[in-house]
Amino acid sequence: MSLALGVDTGGTYTDAVLVRDQQEVVASAKALTTRHDLAEGIGNAVAAVIAQSGSTPEEIGLAALSTTLATNALVEGQGGRVALVFIGFSENDLDRHGLMEALQGDPVLVLNGGHDHAGQEAQPLDHAGLSAWLETVSGASAFAVAARFATRNPSHENAVADAIAAATGRPVSCSHHLSAKLNGPRRALTALLNARLIGMIDRLIRRAQEKLQDLGIAAPLMVVRGDGALIGAGMARDRPIETILSGPAASIVGASWLTGAREALVSDIGGTTTDIALLRDGRPSIDPDGARVGAYRTMVEAVAMRTTGLGGDSEVHVKTEGLEGGVTLGPKRLLPVSLMAHESPAAVLPVLDDQLRRAMPNEQDARFVRRVAGQDAGGLAERDRIVLDRVTGVHPIGDVLRTRLEGQSLRRLQDRGLVQIGGITPSDAAHVLGHLESWNREAADMALQLMARRRTGSGQRLAVDAGTLAKLIVDQLTRQTSFALLETALSEETPGFAGPPDTLARHELMQRALFRHRGLLRLDAGLNIPVVGLGASAATYYPAVGRALDCDMILPEHADVANAVGAVVGRVTMRRSGVVTSPSEGLFRVHTEDGPRDFSDAEAAMTALEEVLCHEARQAARAAGAIDLHVNCRRDIRHSPVEGRDVFIEASITAEASGRPRIAAAPS
Repeated sequence: MSLALGVDTGGTYTDAVLVRDQQEVVASAKALTTRHDLAEGIGNAVAAVIAQSGSTPEEIGLAALSTTLATNALVEGQGGRVALVFIGFSENDLDRHGLMEALQGDPVLVLNGGHDHAGQEAQPLDHAGLSAWLETVSGASAFAVAARFATRNPSHENAVADAIAAATGRPVSCSHHLSAKLNGPRRALTALLNARLIGMIDRLIRRAQEKLQDLGIAAPLMVVRGDGALIGAGMARDRPIETILSGPAASIVGASWLTGAREALVSDIGGTTTDIALLRDGRPSIDPDGARVGAYRTMVEAVAMRTTGLGGDSEVHVKTEGLEGGVTLGPKRLLPVSLMAHESPAAVLPVLDDQLRRAMPNEQDARFVRRVAGQDAGGLAERDRIVLDRVTGVHPIGDVLRTRLEGQSLRRLQDRGLVQIGGITPSDAAHVLGHLESWNREAADMALQLMARRRTGSGQRLAVDAGTLAKLIVDQLTRQTSFALLETALSEETPGFAGPPDTLARHELMQRALFRHRGLLRLDAGLNIPVVGLGASAATYYPAVGRALDCDMILPEHADVANAVGAVVGRVTMRRSGVVTSPSEGLFRVHTEDGPRDFSDAEAAMTALEEVLCHEARQAARAAGAIDLHVNCRRDIRHSPVEGRDVFIEASITAEASGRPRIAAAPS
């Protein structure tokens, strides 16, 4: 018998499980996620689960990691400074698919070059322009390269990538390595986000491997991809964008394994996000349009998941407009005041006490900032650098900021991951109500007292006391979670409804139906399938969600570590895709990494491409540690009727190699 170790790094907790022979959970453990160095939390959780199980590190034959790091980074706008080379496009194309927004002011070069739809060079590559631009770029941690029709001929992307690597030594993300589909601007966005994540994921994997080795675990490390499959650590380093939705994908795999559910909505609440997906026939479906995270629609194959910035550590905002007031949650994550006080009581509790003694409430009450150690602070503007230098420990935000403009600097520092902001979250409300007892309840109570003093548009207090405000916050989490589940159900309903799912979920008729309206009309609504609730706080918040939506709420054993379970019960799956086009009658062109190849017969062209793709998928799966491989190819052939006969237009071919992860035998 051998053990498989699954680890999941969430926004608040890092989970670890040991699974024996892919059949039973032997032990599970949690440790606080250490944002300054995720490997410390990983090491603490792994050490705890080994101790709890009574096993030895040598018995572990496989280690697999799922992580919300990439997902949270994109939702919160974090990541390294990057540069984009955009080949064969116009300046106007930068505005498509959120490219300019994603660049966040980072350097970009629109370069002459690129190919046409048939893979022929449209214009020569401007090598001199590239060289001159590279001399002006500084501070970029990685580069992204996207060329027009690179999926039909990648030679210009490859040439630019080689030149950048030679000149800078920095990692380069080529768009055709990440997707075989057309739509250059979206491929460029995917490559840009991949480049932004490289340094972050590389540090995580490298430090995680070091920590496992320190603990005596020699098993190879694998990483969960966004479709729930496992990939080798090396591939995850090169293509970190493929790990977006890694944690949520692992939770779907874990939910199916833990419950045996075939049809259900799976809702996983973490510290930063809530991730919802539909389980059909026991399997999550793949998003045909590419994974969407936050504001970005990528070309990454991942589970069809709706991710919203709502979690146990979501920022609580006071609604001051309108007469009634109230609160909203998210999308950014804060460090809960109760957790910050648990870790640094001397820096937090006296400040909260002093703020309560003041006669007038302040919008910065119960808000703190602390620096994240070990992060690269290069490339900061002078004003941002000045603000960062003031953050030497844990400080009230009011003591750090001198002007309103500096508030923008603090937000940029938070987006870069250089500081953490502490404030009031649903986790604090749960402490006040006695639902949680993990951290410092006194700090949570004082913080909510401070927020309760804030005034609504009518001039009244937001709440009479901390307990009333805590219930208001938890009720709002129930409401926003219910909306997210309704939106997912409406988007997956067949046949679909007219109108956007978010609008339909919030429509007055829907809301009245949820409350069983009885008048001249009888209105009823609810979910007609069960919900599997996952996450450390699911048991705290989700029973109320089940009542609100009148559905079965399944809270399985080990729901709090489902992501870590999913990390080790998945399979290794590698896909490679390509196309055959017909530039002219009787000519069939195969597009591969080595450039176009022409055939006079369609079947011969498709067979040749299948051989290449199957070989590449098989090799990639073996390199990732898969055994018992099964390889299959799928053809999608497009014809068009012309003068009474079907004319070949294009064939898209996908090869998939899948197998079990190799688990080393335990020593006898």
